Amino acid sequence: MEPSAGAMEDQPVPERRGAAWWRRDPLAYLSAEFDGTRDVWRSASGRLCVAGPEAAREVMGNRRGMFVETSDFFHTRSGVFGPRAAQVDIGRGARALMRRRLDAGRAGLPRLVRDRLVPVSDWPDAGNLLVREHLADVLLRPDAAAPLRQAVDGVVDRAVLAGARGRHSAVSRLLFRRRVMRVLAAEIRTRRAARADDPRDLLDVVVTGGGPSARPDDLAEVYLSFLFATVGSLGFALGWAVYLVGTHPGTERAQPEWIVREAMRLWPVAWLFTRKPSDAHDLGNVTVGPHDDVDVCSYLVHRHPLHWDRPDEFVPCRWAAPPPDPAFMPFGYGPHSCAGATVTMALLEDLVRVITHDWRLSVTAAGSGPQLGPALAPPRFTARLSDHIDAPGGR
Repeated sequence: MEPSAGAMEDQPVPERRGAAWWRRDPLAYLSAEFDGTRDVWRSASGRLCVAGPEAAREVMGNRRGMFVETSDFFHTRSGVFGPRAAQVDIGRGARALMRRRLDAGRAGLPRLVRDRLVPVSDWPDAGNLLVREHLADVLLRPDAAAPLRQAVDGVVDRAVLAGARGRHSAVSRLLFRRRVMRVLAAEIRTRRAARADDPRDLLDVVVTGGGPSARPDDLAEVYLSFLFATVGSLGFALGWAVYLVGTHPGTERAQPEWIVREAMRLWPVAWLFTRKPSDAHDLGNVTVGPHDDVDVCSYLVHRHPLHWDRPDEFVPCRWAAPPPDPAFMPFGYGPHSCAGATVTMALLEDLVRVITHDWRLSVTAAGSGPQLGPALAPPRFTARLSDHIDAPGGR
């Protein structure tokens, strides 16, 4: 399932009977319905869709308290993990830990890229695995027990990599999840009893910030959210940047921060946020109420033709003088937006800088559109990194 942006624009507007299409490919469905002018509309699927930046910020920011307060990141099977103070503590601890790792590991990125990506690498898995290796000590401290490390590696291989879930049966995934949850819950109980003062990895951060009364299973799910956000979302975002630069010759000369922002504008990994109204009210001249599901589609916000020039094109230089209030929300918006957004951008820029400045990049793509799932993963492609022709003395 790899619809290109252009192909999606040519789709006919679906009728209500297209609910099956919605379940199969909601990105193509919403793209077909969007006429380039509406900010909010009632979809033929029955859902409310938001593509305008002001309406999106109103829903996500929830400043008027018209939506049920929720958190995409801290959502667990038993509800939303809380209280809010614990969410803030965990987010603060995670940012501090990641920032220290980025500062300490920046000098080693050229060697990591050379060892793992040169001369040929298969993506998007290569991006996920590169991030996992670079942040290995953040995900799990070096002295973590072998069963715990095996469980976390198994989650990456079986649930994080693009298309991984489709390679395993539902029964196999369920049994594996139960095994992982047992291992994580046992480790959480052990660490809680040890009461570490200085968190050494993200699991320590979750245990410390979650407080003594939090259920181990809930803390395990929060930790898994961190795992998906780092190895999954970060790896996919890197993959989009490499893919777009490799398929648009000349853009490799753009500033790394422009490349990263433009890749995340065109293909936001977190592309759909669903909220539930708590009270009836008007949203963009459409009446919504507690019976509605409201979908904020950052993919459409980022391509809204009333807010972007050449919205479907990869134009990194547009970020040389970015608009003061861009229609740009790759990490969500409001109090529950991604806690590690700044750190994430810094790491992506560091990696893109090494790849585009130190090497000559070429890409051979197996598709042109995303692999659709909870996150938008790039299509399968092969990247080749070779010496610059004018590099003095080679490498």
